[in-house]
Amino acid sequence: EQIAELAAEGIHDPATMPFSEPWTDVAPPQLQWNSLRYFWRCRAETTFESWHLNFAVHEHRNVVGTCTVDGTQFPSIRTAGTGSWLGRRYQGRGLGREMRQAALHLIFAGLDGERATTRAWHDNIASLRVTRSLPYTEDGAGKEPRRDHVDTMLSFSMTRARWEKVHRNDIEISGLGPTRE
Repeated sequence: EQIAELAAEGIHDPATMPFSEPWTDVAPPQLQWNSLRYFWRCRAETTFESWHLNFAVHEHRNVVGTCTVDGTQFPSIRTAGTGSWLGRRYQGRGLGREMRQAALHLIFAGLDGERATTRAWHDNIASLRVTRSLPYTEDGAGKEPRRDHVDTMLSFSMTRARWEKVHRNDIEISGLGPTRE
């Protein structure tokens, strides 16, 4: 509920759409319901072969955003994707990069992943800045629907070898043991 309320306070300029699914294009309380539906859907659809790990991101006990790690056929492919957002009042302070570093640490150090992926619209400057500050490789661009038109989505990936060059030793994972199985 705290994440839903944070989303209702604002995530992005309403003139833009940083998400593939325009769930923020509605007014409260529909916006909060859209947030909750997303998390409920992720939980309901999670299986061994296709999972969604949704994390609330906190700073000094305040919920500031959310980060999701998704895996499809992870046991064999060893690839997981990331997605995240921060409440507008928490943006521009480096928290997006911190969230991404934590998600990458989970994928590679916690789950023994081999590849991490992420995507962003060509004009999502904040997301692209975070992605390009890390050793991702740009995999290409594709056309996808965005609100009422088609636009360019950029795809990126990072291998374990590239992550090992920048991984941090100050990120701690706890409680993962039972979940790994």
